[in-house]
Amino acid sequence: MNIQHKETEHHGKFYMSEGDDLRAEIVYARSGKTLIIEHTEVKEELRGNDFGYDLVEKVVEHARTNGLKVVPVCAFAKAVFEKKKEYGDVLA
Repeated sequence: MNIQHKETEHHGKFYMSEGDDLRAEIVYARSGKTLIIEHTEVKEELRGNDFGYDLVEKVVEHARTNGLKVVPVCAFAKAVFEKKKEYGDVLA
């Protein structure tokens, strides 16, 4: 499943879908050069396949590419950042 990205001036999300069926997403608010991860959700039947980790990784890649910092407010994203110390360079 491919990860897609949508962004407006103040919000964005990385998501996976099949047709019109949203399968997983990570939602963030944008304030200047900061992305605030608000929510991560993966459909129950897909959990355990690392899709949540993949979404967090896409946020990190996006932040690095665009010179942004990340504030993980979402409990899942916060746990990933604590586990993956190599993401520390993008933490606000």
